[in-house]
Amino acid sequence: MAPGSKAERKAALDAGAWMFNIVTSVGIIMVNKALMATHGFSFATTLTGLHFATTTLMTLVMKWLGYIQPSYLPVPELIKFVFFANLSIVGMNVSLMWNSVGFYQIAKLCIIPVLCFLEILFDKVRYSRDTKFSIMVVLVGVAVCTVTDVSVNSQGLIAAIIAVWSTALQQHYVHHLQRKYSLGSFNLLGHTAPAQAASLLVLGPFVDFWLTNKRVDTFNYTAIVTFFIILSCIIAVGTNLSQFICIGRFTAVSFQVLGHMKTVLVLTLGFLFFGKEGLNFHVAIGMILAVIGMIWYGNASSKPGGKERQVYSAPSEKTQKHNILSSQSELDQKV
Repeated sequence: MAPGSKAERKAALDAGAWMFNIVTSVGIIMVNKALMATHGFSFATTLTGLHFATTTLMTLVMKWLGYIQPSYLPVPELIKFVFFANLSIVGMNVSLMWNSVGFYQIAKLCIIPVLCFLEILFDKVRYSRDTKFSIMVVLVGVAVCTVTDVSVNSQGLIAAIIAVWSTALQQHYVHHLQRKYSLGSFNLLGHTAPAQAASLLVLGPFVDFWLTNKRVDTFNYTAIVTFFIILSCIIAVGTNLSQFICIGRFTAVSFQVLGHMKTVLVLTLGFLFFGKEGLNFHVAIGMILAVIGMIWYGNASSKPGGKERQVYSAPSEKTQKHNILSSQSELDQKV
């Protein structure tokens, strides 16, 4: 295959992965908004457990059909991943409950700087000036169109810190595990989804009762609520898979930065389907700024030196011998 066609194929696959993630993520947000805001199903942690249970069924079917090959992931690595992932889910829900919506949005934006720090610390990634500025433009744009009232208290601040760091660690860990153990997206889901489903379905009802003071088993499950739960679980399979695909193909930072396109789309669709009272000039400016920043980031990070991993390699034995012989030859010539 010619280099040009390889690059075109990669670009097409990258675009397809992003579109897959954006469509499924926006879809599940809109379905969950209808389920929780309209029909009062507020058991977010238990619902996430159902999402991973459905994803587990998908991976079992894929294994049975032969699309997922046997792979290896050490149990300690699996436990660490599940811990970070579940702490992220619970932390975000608690942060939303204890903080204002404005501070909750600011906390979510802090995930990107934390991921940048993790990539610099563990992966030795170097960012160019344009890449850094483009990230700042995205953060400012999203903040302008999402952050309204900002109030914080001590327990809310602790919850936000835990949520931000656990989310960043979980997403960084996805890329780390895929690279270290040569795991594809289906393989990694096959390992993590069953563990997350089991833990969240056991702990979820208790966490949701603590957060909402309501019991999931006594909720009135009408036909429409059941339909939305099933639809949410089906879309969640694509959301979970596309997240692993995107982080595996790119990095967790790129996933977060370009992923804010979902925020813009959710706001736009929310104005269209749930009322236009939130649509005003500064929100529109924020959206435009965020989109400009995303386009700038995509262009800046793809350029040589825009975002690259620094590799430090020790000189080989052959090189060392060559240097010694060269030095000895120069010394002989001087003598």
